[in-house]
Amino acid sequence: MAERVHVTVRTLAPDLAPKLYYGMPGYARGGKVLCFFRSDQMDKERYSTFGVSNLAALDTPDGLWPTSYALQDPSEEAWEHLGEVVRRATA
Repeated sequence: MAERVHVTVRTLAPDLAPKLYYGMPGYARGGKVLCFFRSDQMDKERYSTFGVSNLAALDTPDGLWPTSYALQDPSEEAWEHLGEVVRRATA
């Protein structure tokens, strides 16, 4: 799953540089992590997580937006949604 996240982020946001973020894959702009992946196996959790930092451009007018997404055997539709999150976050 981490490999698919990596390909998605690098394809849709080639300006982000891979960077370790608390020992997990992160993607930075100007040295600051904008989005990251946390493995369920490493964290011994039920699902992996794709998250964004406060630098992500996901703010909405109503003041409520997600900062992380659970990933557990994502469908192709879920991968497309993740791609949209990456596009919006890096705009």
